[in-house]
Amino acid sequence: MTTPIPAPSRPPERDARAKYVFRLYVTGATPQSSRAVANLTALCERHLKGRYEIGVIDIYQHRDLARRSRIVVAPTLVKQYPAPVRRVIGDLSNADQVRRDLGLDLPGDEPPWTQT
Repeated sequence: MTTPIPAPSRPPERDARAKYVFRLYVTGATPQSSRAVANLTALCERHLKGRYEIGVIDIYQHRDLARRSRIVVAPTLVKQYPAPVRRVIGDLSNADQVRRDLGLDLPGDEPPWTQT
């Protein structure tokens, strides 16, 4: 007797109007911090226009917030909503990789098992 192999399950569909909430932890006005802000803004404008909120937190000015959020390296991007929470470290210059790391379900993205 053989046991059938279950088909891969699809991730739950996300509301196409869901608002994304990001917190970007930076270290002052360094070039790397400035690039991270610009890259995140460009990514959001391109893929999430009108459906995102970005909070920029300078860890030099808000050490307590960084400590509570367990931020040890900057820049660090935290996607807080929708779940699950995801983190990306660096200046966010590789937009495709950042999108994948954040688990963004964007129009045109299909799970690999549905591609032909």
